Amino acid sequence: MLSINKLRVEFGPRVLFKDLSFTVNAKERISFAGHNGAGKSTLMKCIAGVIEANDGELSKPRGCKIGYLPQEGIHIRGVTLWDETESAFGEVKAIQSTIDSLSDELIQLDSKSTKYLDTLDRIGELELKLEHFDPNKIKPRVESVLTGLGFKRSDFERDCSEFSGGWQMRIAMAKLFLQEPEVLLLDEPTNHLDIDSQTWMEQYLFAYPGAIIIISHDLALLDALTTRTIAFAHGRAEEYAGNYSFYLKESKLRKEILIKQYESQQKEIEKTKQFIDRFRAKASKASQAQSRLKQLEKMELIEIEQDDAVMQFTFPSPPPSTQMMAKLENASKSYGQRNIFEGFDLTVEKGTRMAIVGPNGAGKSTFCRLITGQEAPDSGHFELGPKSAISFFSQNHADELAPDRSVLETCEAAASRENAPLVRNILGCFLFRGDDVFKKVGVLSGGERSRVALVCMLVRPANFLILDEPTNHLDVQSQEVLQRALSDYPGSYLIVSHNRSFLDPIVTRTIEFRPDTSPQIYHGNISYYLDKKSEEANQDSATQHTKVENNTQKISRKEQRKIEAQKRQKRTQVLKPKQEAFVAVEASIGELEAAQATLLQHLSSPEVTADPIKMQETSQAYEKVNHKLENAYSQWSKLSEEIDELESQLATDS
Repeated sequence: MLSINKLRVEFGPRVLFKDLSFTVNAKERISFAGHNGAGKSTLMKCIAGVIEANDGELSKPRGCKIGYLPQEGIHIRGVTLWDETESAFGEVKAIQSTIDSLSDELIQLDSKSTKYLDTLDRIGELELKLEHFDPNKIKPRVESVLTGLGFKRSDFERDCSEFSGGWQMRIAMAKLFLQEPEVLLLDEPTNHLDIDSQTWMEQYLFAYPGAIIIISHDLALLDALTTRTIAFAHGRAEEYAGNYSFYLKESKLRKEILIKQYESQQKEIEKTKQFIDRFRAKASKASQAQSRLKQLEKMELIEIEQDDAVMQFTFPSPPPSTQMMAKLENASKSYGQRNIFEGFDLTVEKGTRMAIVGPNGAGKSTFCRLITGQEAPDSGHFELGPKSAISFFSQNHADELAPDRSVLETCEAAASRENAPLVRNILGCFLFRGDDVFKKVGVLSGGERSRVALVCMLVRPANFLILDEPTNHLDVQSQEVLQRALSDYPGSYLIVSHNRSFLDPIVTRTIEFRPDTSPQIYHGNISYYLDKKSEEANQDSATQHTKVENNTQKISRKEQRKIEAQKRQKRTQVLKPKQEAFVAVEASIGELEAAQATLLQHLSSPEVTADPIKMQETSQAYEKVNHKLENAYSQWSKLSEEIDELESQLATDS
């Protein structure tokens, strides 16, 4: 489907990759792996046509569409959410418009002319293509994708400019999913999704009909979705026939084999050099020594790349604390008509390791501001432990950094005197290496500023950490560094995140926020929480079923017969006429389609094409049948919707 051949991309003297070649087959699931800056996003932009490679070629079949979701930079305004996502079906509308235009043109043409027949054939081709899209399903498909990604129906008519950057990315994602390109390119698609939306997206991707290439730091997603990995490092790309976990094991094995081959070659080189040095001066052995020297010069040397140093850091020793870090008692909070929570009790004790989850807008960030004392509850009581020293990382902290300071100056200013010497090492853990630390904050990307804000928070001595989406802009290696540091951290922490593979090993409790309901605490990690949610959903379904059965049993047989008779009467009076009309229209469509096929066959027969009168009569008959068929389709669609609505109403009434 897609072929990349000898691609080369460089920025100044730095070569990201060269002679890169691979193919993407239909319905493949491929991940790009490697540390930040290795070239993953750049290659994705090359495939999407956003930037041009320095050399090489990318080829695809004619008509193959490539859809690309970048990490950031989506700004949509001047159009409603519904209109923007529905525009994904612009091709459908364009096809219908072309059919209408050609049909109008057909009436003006001479039925004997070649152009008339060509136009007729073109209309037939376009109608077949339109059948594939099924315009009747456009509205339900748009609704399904938007609600799956967390939008409310009340959002549909809002202007896109009213949504924040994270929600704008969801709008772009929704439109891309609805377009269904043959190749889908996703660069960190989970960054702006909560757990519910991420779960929906994963299910959507599992069933996606095209090929998918994805960059993600969510290892659980990569392991579940992908079947092939292309890893980037040191200007090269290597392919692995498996998911991310397979890549980690296989790359380690390949490295071990390469080291053995390297050591063997080095021994051979050393022996050869000794032979040359020993015998080059002897006339009887000079030719052999010369031959060995030529062999040595032609030898293809095995190179061992030095792995990026695996950096580690530990948090500054936290100051002593009391057993109680923070407490909310009977706390309530709302914004206008929107109730965040009411009568909420929570005590954060020393050593707490808690994940905070829930859909966007449910109150997670509000809770973080309350528990840090930045906001007060509308009612109830908040108390911070007398020795609690809080360090809080929020997404908007990145926007508050001074743009004229360097990265190093910014982080050293935030560090205590004892930790100032460790700042360079910690910056290296989060991908600021070498001269990167001297860059001004003002020239950094949003993701880079977010990492600087995270480092500023980590170098402050604290015994109570609150982290709001800390992994959004971290590569896998940096995530592992932070994860290890948190695992060894003796203080308390609350983490807002949807990254299961990051959270599972380091949290022991999970608190879930839901709109219009009290927060729920689960005494386990994210996997435990998801299992419990699944059990609760099954229990709710079983309980509802039992209630229905019990209610049915409470009704006497006489009353039951009376109710059922009323239902049958209502169904007969209201639904039956629609169903009979629907069956009649279906039969009519079948007859008209058969007549249309027969007339189309006549139009191409030598007998008709040779006789202008017959040609005109047959064409007019075809147009008449075609018009009737269009009306029948419209009537069928209308009746189908009416029957669905009536059946839904009758089911609700019962």
